[in-house]
Amino acid sequence: MLILLPPSEGKAEAGTGRRLDLSRLSLPELTHAREEVLAALVTASTDPDEKAILAALCLSEGQRGELRRNARLRTAATAPAGRIYTGVLYEALDLATLPPAAERLARRSVLISSGLWGAVRLTDRIPPYRCPIGARLPGVGALSAYWRRTLAPVLSAAAGDRPVLDLRSGAYAATWAPRGELADRTVTVRVLHERVVDGVPVRSVVSHFNKATKGRLVRDLLTAGARPRTAAGLVTALRDLKYPVLEQPTPPGRPRQVDVVVTEL
Repeated sequence: MLILLPPSEGKAEAGTGRRLDLSRLSLPELTHAREEVLAALVTASTDPDEKAILAALCLSEGQRGELRRNARLRTAATAPAGRIYTGVLYEALDLATLPPAAERLARRSVLISSGLWGAVRLTDRIPPYRCPIGARLPGVGALSAYWRRTLAPVLSAAAGDRPVLDLRSGAYAATWAPRGELADRTVTVRVLHERVVDGVPVRSVVSHFNKATKGRLVRDLLTAGARPRTAAGLVTALRDLKYPVLEQPTPPGRPRQVDVVVTEL
């Protein structure tokens, strides 16, 4: 199975190893695109018109330090992407404590979407950075549109004949939508928080529940050694792990949509 994750805004403060080498990242078909976006980001981050660049990168005035960090990306120390991302989803996934077999499965199965790198594997060495998918870079334009033109053949090839568990958030999901037969093998997940209001169950999407549940869900699949061969098998695997799964009507040629209902974090 291929598991697609969003990145996190929270990242490690610094890497611990060698400098960035784009040629050593997985999915080498993306090397040229990565270089183009990286060059645009580094150049933009040194622009004297900081106010305009902060707006282009969706950053606040209090995040000016992120520009200085971006400007040093080519010489900054790196770490595996699985240690760079530190947000709620990655805390729940807790890669550092995965059993060895689950860790090996994670290395083969997980891809992380990125506004800067397109997509990376957990073991790809990258520096901490700030480049959301909503950014617009000089010479590159809107990153969502840029990656939408680039990612389709690469991610389709990465999926191969495996089912896809797509846990990306909306903005990142928009950079690649599986089509045709691959869409039939894809499962998207929405997490709903159920609570009782005046005696009536009410369900809603809550970001923190969503991220934490997705992290635990991936961890449980990896720890269980799940290797489903179809979208239906993937849904069954989630149910076998005791996740309350509700399937939604799906038009032909579109990914299978399921809701996971939780009552507590």
